[in-house]
Amino acid sequence: MRRSMTIVALIPARAGSKRVKNKNIRILAGHPLIAHTIAAATGSTIFKDIIVSTDTADIADIAEYYGAEVPFLRPEKFAGDLSPDIEWIEYTLQRLREEGRTYDCFSILRPTSPFRQPQTIHRAWELFKSQNGVDSLRAVEKCRQHPGKMWVVRGNRMTPLLPLNPAEQPWHSSQYQSLPEVYVQNASLEIAWTRVVFDGRTIAGQVLVPFFTEGYEGFDINHPQDWAMAAELIKKGHADLTPVTKAPYSR
Repeated sequence: MRRSMTIVALIPARAGSKRVKNKNIRILAGHPLIAHTIAAATGSTIFKDIIVSTDTADIADIAEYYGAEVPFLRPEKFAGDLSPDIEWIEYTLQRLREEGRTYDCFSILRPTSPFRQPQTIHRAWELFKSQNGVDSLRAVEKCRQHPGKMWVVRGNRMTPLLPLNPAEQPWHSSQYQSLPEVYVQNASLEIAWTRVVFDGRTIAGQVLVPFFTEGYEGFDINHPQDWAMAAELIKKGHADLTPVTKAPYSR
């Protein structure tokens, strides 16, 4: 690259989780869930700044305790269950730009992926920097449930979700091993140029490079059973958390 590119970490942590209440600050291995992502972002050493976007002062206090910045709270209108990511990202980057803080790139690091490591982030950053003509990078993994075997149900009839499979051997009636490889995105990380937000009002743009997560790097906590599994993985030593150097947060 001609010069050193700047990148900011954006960690979304709104308060209104429904499936796992207060999941972003629920305790996992002695620390609030968000602490593990802040530790991974810090340990990667690639970020100019680490910004948490939250709508509550309580989460802001926890995020700042673990070393992130919360320069302002997210407006309630951008913190609903159905609020798209582009809204809070555009708002955050614009507010930062108004304060004279600009970046070439941004990375979305969701707290619900606690097993993402500093080296995961660093590996993704090196891949992104090596690409020409891309708008963004997104973490993916090979899907376990193939969309070729999925259906859309209308009333008491159903049709294949993917209608373009060969008539002589429909995908829904084929062995998994014979189907085309399909990858599903996971929540561990995304990287993009800030221009895709300011110029195109999108977080991904049109040209994406895949980042293949390994092991439990892409594990995502969205349901109570995910939380139980995460705790079990840690207990049995099957998945590692980034070490958190601070003492556990207490009010």
